[in-house]
Amino acid sequence: MSVFVDESQLHLKAGDGGAGCVSFRREPFTPKGGPEGGNGGKGGDVWLVADRNVASLLGFRDHPHRAAVAGTHGKGKAQHGKVGADLVVAVPVGTVVKDRNGGEVLADLAAEGHRWLAARGGRGGRGNGSFLSNRRRAPAFAEQGEVGEEFWFNIELKLMADVALVGFPNAGKSTLISTVSAAKPKIANYPFTTLEPHLGVVRIERFGTPLDPRGDFEFIMADIPGLIEGASEGKGLGIQFLRHVERSRALLVLLDLGSMAEGGPTPQRQLEVLLKELGNYQPELLERPRLVIGTKLDTLMGGVDEAREMPGCPVVLISAAAGIGIRELLIELAPVVAEARAAQPAADTFVLHRPEEEGVRVERNDDASWTVIGRNAERAVAVSDITDGLALQHVHNQLKRIGVDKALQRAGARTGELVHVGTFTFTMD
Repeated sequence: MSVFVDESQLHLKAGDGGAGCVSFRREPFTPKGGPEGGNGGKGGDVWLVADRNVASLLGFRDHPHRAAVAGTHGKGKAQHGKVGADLVVAVPVGTVVKDRNGGEVLADLAAEGHRWLAARGGRGGRGNGSFLSNRRRAPAFAEQGEVGEEFWFNIELKLMADVALVGFPNAGKSTLISTVSAAKPKIANYPFTTLEPHLGVVRIERFGTPLDPRGDFEFIMADIPGLIEGASEGKGLGIQFLRHVERSRALLVLLDLGSMAEGGPTPQRQLEVLLKELGNYQPELLERPRLVIGTKLDTLMGGVDEAREMPGCPVVLISAAAGIGIRELLIELAPVVAEARAAQPAADTFVLHRPEEEGVRVERNDDASWTVIGRNAERAVAVSDITDGLALQHVHNQLKRIGVDKALQRAGARTGELVHVGTFTFTMD
């Protein structure tokens, strides 16, 4: 049995950078050769890519962890480490990535091929061969590799469809989509039979369009679990499935004509409640093209005449179970879909996100010490031998170059106070 999953958590770990190597050339007749340590390779990045061949987030529910390959360490004889391969994680089209803590939307992969750089691989450390200069003739230190980024995300799927079926529970949505497409949702005579969305491809043969008068017309229909009054506030299945309506270009609102016979609301009242819930959830949904129809015509003893006497009875009346009015419905619905498609701007072929380099931030600790936060600062102190005099001088120069000294002074750090940068601690001069 297939399972549709539209919410999950995702843990991504980019590859760590390889460490630089400390090595000196030692060959016959060159006993004091120069430094020749190679650089470490960069760790692999992690990319999320929207792929139409992925149907749901099921693959992340039980296995949420994904990790890219780390870069390898540098070697002697100026041999640089191998770059870690990037990891491309395929997600369904319509996936939204959110921050796990604050819920902020970080990426919206709404079209095929959209890409997002989710975690950057760590930079490789430089070998001692990279630190050779006129003032440093024999550097005996190298940089450690940078740790790759690691994050937890919340991911959600918002289905992409031309038409979303909107109606009360048991209004005949599943019966309709199973009649007009190959979708086979569960159908039964009780509320909330549909517990997950279903997509179906609807084809109107020999319908034709202005561009192709003799061709067929196809569109995608989504069966959304039924809405009840208060759905926008979480009642029933609530907001859990309302988000799938967001991506739909048009709405097909189903009003149950047989509801009144069982003491239920009139078609007019059903429409009022459904539009209210859609508007409460997202006001823009009320501006979407929509077609309102009456369902379950076969349950009325008086047929069409009885339906027309109901308050708010729509013009289009059908019975999906009996096959009444289906062709007429599709002919009415096709122009609505075509208009909605024409009004929607074309999506870009891809989206490329690259986080900006973060600066240096200084925080005061409870014990009166200071902590410097920032990838560049942590990288500056990540050397193989911090006790080496040349290495210590290099660290000091790097911290000064990226503005750590000025940031500490602006924050009010005083002489003699401890400063922490990564695993390195020094005393403020």
